[in-house]
Amino acid sequence: MAVNIAEIYKNSKEQTASKEEIITMLYDGAIKFCNIAITELELKNMENVNTNIKKVQRIIEELILTLDMRYPVSQEFKQVYEYILELLLQANMKKDKELLERACNEIRGMRDTWVEVVKKAKSGQ
Repeated sequence: MAVNIAEIYKNSKEQTASKEEIITMLYDGAIKFCNIAITELELKNMENVNTNIKKVQRIIEELILTLDMRYPVSQEFKQVYEYILELLLQANMKKDKELLERACNEIRGMRDTWVEVVKKAKSGQ
């Protein structure tokens, strides 16, 4: 039985990651699957488009669950996530590359904002 070192490392990283790192990994996964969906759309592999958009939707739904609604900014994040979910839904129904790219760009923006917030929090700013 072959051992997949990369898979062991990935599992270890996920199990020892902080909440901040896990959220960053969720964003990274959403971007990855969004990009795969765009590529599959270009290749006209509609089943794969659907599969990958659904993966992105599940990740965004998970990000919504991570929100601490005691903070006003969480409501703003939730609204953006809901907007992204709507873009993904419409992109999947219409198989629309532009909508899918818009959703992916929104996710990238959220990820970049998150990474900056984490950096500032760690540096005490």
